[in-house]
Amino acid sequence: MGRGRAKAKQTKVARELKYNTPQTDLERLQQELSGGRTSTSVEEDDDPYGSWSDDDSRY
Repeated sequence: MGRGRAKAKQTKVARELKYNTPQTDLERLQQELSGGRTSTSVEEDDDPYGSWSDDDSRY
């Protein structure tokens, strides 16, 4: 008992995922596919552990 409400919610969510298409940002997709850099990409200089590789060489 008590499974009816949970199953109804799962069915509702499944139907929404199946029949409703999310909004697609085509410009962002094109940038990702073409390899263009975006402001959210990580720069190589921003590596917080980059200096550790230099320190390991003295051991």
